[in-house]
Amino acid sequence: MSETTESIPRHRRPAGLDAGIGRIPIMDVRPVVDGGRFPASCAEGETVTISANAFREGHDAMGVQAVLTDPDGAEQRLRMESVNPGLDLWETTVRTDRTGHWSFRIEAFSAPYDTWAHTAEVKIPAGIDPDLVCAEGALVLSRVLAEVEAGERPAGDGPVVRAALESLRSPGLPASARVAPALAADLRGLLAERPLREGVTVSGPYRLVVHRRRALYGSWYELFPRSEGARFEPERGWVSGTLATAAKSLERIADMGFDVAYLTPIHPIGTTFRKGRNNTLDPRPGDPGSPYAIGSADGGHDAIHPDLGTEEDFEAFVGRAQELGLEVAMDLALQCSPDHPWVSEHPEWFTVRADGTIAYAENPPKKYQDIYPLSFDTDYEGLYAAIRDVLELWVSRGVTLFRVDNPHTKPVRFWEELLAEFDEKHPEVIFLAEAFTRPTMMHTLGKVGYHQSYTYFTWRHTAEELREYLEELVAAAPYMRPSFWPTTHDILTPFMSSGGRNAFVRRAILAATLVPTWGIYSGYELVEDVPRPGAQEQIDNEKYEYKPRDYAGALAAGTSLQPLLRDLNRIRREHPALQSLTAIRFHEADDAQVLVFSKHLDAHASGTGAPDTILVVSLTEHDRDAWTTLHLDPAELGLEDPDRPFEVEDLMTSERFTWTRDPYVILSASDRPAHILRIIHPEEA
Repeated sequence: MSETTESIPRHRRPAGLDAGIGRIPIMDVRPVVDGGRFPASCAEGETVTISANAFREGHDAMGVQAVLTDPDGAEQRLRMESVNPGLDLWETTVRTDRTGHWSFRIEAFSAPYDTWAHTAEVKIPAGIDPDLVCAEGALVLSRVLAEVEAGERPAGDGPVVRAALESLRSPGLPASARVAPALAADLRGLLAERPLREGVTVSGPYRLVVHRRRALYGSWYELFPRSEGARFEPERGWVSGTLATAAKSLERIADMGFDVAYLTPIHPIGTTFRKGRNNTLDPRPGDPGSPYAIGSADGGHDAIHPDLGTEEDFEAFVGRAQELGLEVAMDLALQCSPDHPWVSEHPEWFTVRADGTIAYAENPPKKYQDIYPLSFDTDYEGLYAAIRDVLELWVSRGVTLFRVDNPHTKPVRFWEELLAEFDEKHPEVIFLAEAFTRPTMMHTLGKVGYHQSYTYFTWRHTAEELREYLEELVAAAPYMRPSFWPTTHDILTPFMSSGGRNAFVRRAILAATLVPTWGIYSGYELVEDVPRPGAQEQIDNEKYEYKPRDYAGALAAGTSLQPLLRDLNRIRREHPALQSLTAIRFHEADDAQVLVFSKHLDAHASGTGAPDTILVVSLTEHDRDAWTTLHLDPAELGLEDPDRPFEVEDLMTSERFTWTRDPYVILSASDRPAHILRIIHPEEA
């Protein structure tokens, strides 16, 4: 009959089962989110650092291991190293090779062999108690041999242990000779890999969800399908672009190296309180309305706007994207126009005001008269099921990513349940939160399952602001992955509207290199930078009108940023270091407005068999040059000799330079706003 935990005498229980701190304290385990209330997360192939503070009383040696359990229940033991001797921090790294739900626990233990080995190394040369030291060593190794004979260790450990034991038990030999086999490298090696343990204390298990690679790394391109191929005919007025004409743009998007084609809502648009150009309340004939005012007599969130085409056209669009190596993302905007079928069929899903009218959306002073927000407080289950069914429909049509509009205006409970259901049924589907709101809400959305989040990068401009913000985001990396967008269809900051081409170049470089996921809104290539008076968004906004663009003409004229975007995505694709968030390290420059950062992965973490190190030196202002000295930390660049010059290659120009730890650089606002450099390690030279 097996023993239960309660039936085991307290003195024989594994320390991790005790309610107290345990025989060997284990504190501050990471990555752990809110004490384990939420799982930590990472992406397939990402290197994750597992750490803990562990210590014991006195001077006896101890060890710490992380035990990693994969989705099938198989365990892997990882030795943790003391990274700051005397200060109790232990670390190891793991590179997960598959998606799914993993876990890890920390096991700390007394290490009697290491304690004895240290004693022997001190006492034997000093001639202190040599026979007693040998006898104590024999007791320790006898325990190791017992584990071999019990099948708890590989049989191959036996000969080495037996030889060391025989030597320790040979009084005719000098003490130094007696202990030599027990201190030899072969025995030390096997006991480092499989230590003799006592007083084992366990902390955990802790959950770790591994998502597919796209959750961490990718380049998004946003487009309004109705603008792609739209045209104005004098006799008919505006003729909408379609999914078929939008599909023709996919080749250009793929050619620039983007991974995701993101579609703003493609559903029918309401006519009641339809917005006109520039968000006016008096639409003119032919104004298409905002695609975020979803729903009409033609259907709701499960339908396609008749002007855009049919289900077959959508399937053809997705098919063409897949042929080009693109994934398709869709907007999930959980709101309805007054004409949405849900308004008449399920009035309980909306908020009714005192006068009997349904409340439209407001974000004072902004008003969205053409949109009704949903209420989750009357029929939660019914509304949940309807939204789930909408998502299931689009997933069945080939959508693998959703950009969720304003998720912070819906209950967090709803997202936790919905995202958990889709993680179970469709773990390949990725959700990006468009939540420009309070940090607590943004972080909590990440904790409950959002794979990515928009960020405040758009409003962080100085080197100091960017550095502080990246440090904040790295601290949140176990549950929140940032996505950097210089502009969106909703946002055109004063920095972007006043800086012209220089600002667009600068921010693209920073967005593409600071974090693994970035995106641009169509028209960025053309430097569309004219704001609507009094608002931080473009004039003649595409949300309210058709906006066809002459991409080919701008490219032929040499004014398009398309070549820059292609280069940035190529560099990101070729260098695993830029596909990491947590690898970022900042360096110093004498000019406070020059941002200097690096990303380094060793050969194991890069996945290529070679180290990969990228160093970025960039202006943050758009209207001045810089002549400045940098102060680099060679260790963070993977350089072993801090005083030795090293070679770098500019990945934008293919130029090579010889630098030292304090190079002098000249940056030009119009000609060379940044260096994106590859460190050429000695083995690559």
